[in-house]
Amino acid sequence: MSARLPVSALLSHTENGGLQWIAGPRDAAWEEVAVGASEAELTERGAERLAIITASAPTSTWQQDALLRRLRDRGFTGLAVSGAADFDAGAFRLADRIGLCLLDVPRPIQLAKACWMLIEARDALTLSQVRKVAQSFEYAADDLTDLLGHIAANLGVGAALIDSSGVLQEAGAHLDERLHAAIGFDSWLDRVRVGETAAASVRVDSPGRSGLRLVLFGQGLGEAQVQSLSVAAEVAMPAVAARILIDEVAAVNDVAVSSGLLRDFVDLHGAADADVQRRMIERGWRTSGHHLGFRVVARGRLDSFSLLRSVSVGLSAIDAEAHATTAGRGLSGWLTFPDAPDPDRVERAVAALRELHLGVLRDFTVATGVGSLQAGSEGLATTLDEAGDAARIAAARSATGWFVRVDSLGLEQLLLAWTGNDTFVPAAESLLAPLREGGGELLTTLSAYLDHESGIAATATALGLHRNTIAVRIRRVQELLGIDMNDPEARLALHLACRAVQPR
Repeated sequence: MSARLPVSALLSHTENGGLQWIAGPRDAAWEEVAVGASEAELTERGAERLAIITASAPTSTWQQDALLRRLRDRGFTGLAVSGAADFDAGAFRLADRIGLCLLDVPRPIQLAKACWMLIEARDALTLSQVRKVAQSFEYAADDLTDLLGHIAANLGVGAALIDSSGVLQEAGAHLDERLHAAIGFDSWLDRVRVGETAAASVRVDSPGRSGLRLVLFGQGLGEAQVQSLSVAAEVAMPAVAARILIDEVAAVNDVAVSSGLLRDFVDLHGAADADVQRRMIERGWRTSGHHLGFRVVARGRLDSFSLLRSVSVGLSAIDAEAHATTAGRGLSGWLTFPDAPDPDRVERAVAALRELHLGVLRDFTVATGVGSLQAGSEGLATTLDEAGDAARIAAARSATGWFVRVDSLGLEQLLLAWTGNDTFVPAAESLLAPLREGGGELLTTLSAYLDHESGIAATATALGLHRNTIAVRIRRVQELLGIDMNDPEARLALHLACRAVQPR
């Protein structure tokens, strides 16, 4: 024989006749397999052989013991027979004592075929595995998870899509971290073994994502089985790559729809709209309950779709309904609580968002803002707006780790964030345009005057000018703008406008 056949390989084979270990050594391995209707028909060759008897096992205790002893005396170290599970307990102890692996097999002929494939006919084993992969393609899989599930079920092993960071999707079994760490990502094909688990993997050619591998793995696999899985993985890979592309196109289209829906909702500013409400319900976006908005914005170049994919994984672990979609150069999302959460739960949610942000920072240059807890449809719009304001502030705050929660900010910071929007800045530029004359000294004086709480002396000191000069310039500002500087609301508007066009 060309190779030893371990019992673990037989037990892991999907078409093994229903094989079950009963007694004796669990690590038995055989160089030869003998098949016969009875003990007398078994061939007399060599040692370390497995006997497969196609007839039913004896029922009396003495016959069972005699069968085990005679086979062991003839050099057999394994017996597979239908009904072995019903042997007397004394027979089990005898098998343990004499070192005979006792196996129960309801379909012994199928087991004999499996032994032949695993020892003598590896090409037949590989062809069988390839046919099973082809059967997986006959089903119209709903998505990649469904396709991996079909492949795993037909082959009787685990199937996973991985990259260097970990398991992306898996079916049939869980890929152990140690086995993942042993897989080589540089080679086209790779076979590894860690303990009792072995895997065959192949690089996945995907135009949208690099560094992917398809892995087929299982417990107790022999070398012949791992070799056949290598071929099966190569055959399955193109279909997996095509499914990834199909799913990504569908995901991009879905994100475009969700992004448009969120934009329509935000534009309503909390006003009721039956069509938008219907579309949100169809999407599973709850507007009732209590909401906590968050916004993630780019601080550099950014692929918003990749960011969304990364964030979505982390959101699934948060104790709340979580939704997110792309929005401009970043993404917007929110957590929904059906009932009003207590403060501790809100703090845990914010902490989870912070942890998610820190994880995302490893791969993306972003800033994150979190709104306050708000109720109802109008509250959802409010917390999303707040999160946007907080994110703009966070983008300029490395000291906070590029993460800002709106509840931790003061009123002035929120107002200053608001002055950065596309509506306010042009209005501020237009309002202050008359002060640009003369090199902009009037605008500089006004800005300093408001920064120093309308104090003439403090402004003069800050600018290094005489108090009378400051007083003359402020009167000129009032004449040009037609604004009463004694009005608190007018002063606030001017202050915000100055900050918008002349940020400190």
